Amino acid sequence: MIIQTERLYLREMGQKDYPALKKILQDPDVMYAYEGAFNDQETQAWLDKQISRYQKFGFGLWAVVLQETGEMIGQCGLTMQPCKGREVLEVGYLFQKKFWHKGYASEAAIACKEYAFHTLNADEVFSIIRDTNTASQNVAIRNGMKVVDRFIKHYRSVDIPHFLFSVSRT
Repeated sequence: MIIQTERLYLREMGQKDYPALKKILQDPDVMYAYEGAFNDQETQAWLDKQISRYQKFGFGLWAVVLQETGEMIGQCGLTMQPCKGREVLEVGYLFQKKFWHKGYASEAAIACKEYAFHTLNADEVFSIIRDTNTASQNVAIRNGMKVVDRFIKHYRSVDIPHFLFSVSRT
């Protein structure tokens, strides 16, 4: 376990989490910000990338697990993301649709921000969010973040406007 909150715990994902990850990454409603659901190969590549991040950085997107049931309901964590010519420490999150609007994303994202500040000693963290993804923007706002920039991200042959949210430790 990396982080524990009131209702959740976050831990590294492994191959055993592939079926739960498919419920997230292969749902078109969840993945609309990525221009569509992932296939099996893309889902495996996503999982492999997280495992590689754990080894390289000591962090990545972690499994979000309900304490009450032990079920993996989403993923949330910290990643290094390219943004306008530099790398930023991002709090990212994706949850199964049936767990939306229950406060889990905010609870996990706030815990990840605190982990970045207190464990990684980061001075600032970011969230990169598609301009039409109001729910994720609201999570960033609840995490104390404000929009500091806007830019276009090229993904799956589409130019997509994004907001850059940020919060500083001070």
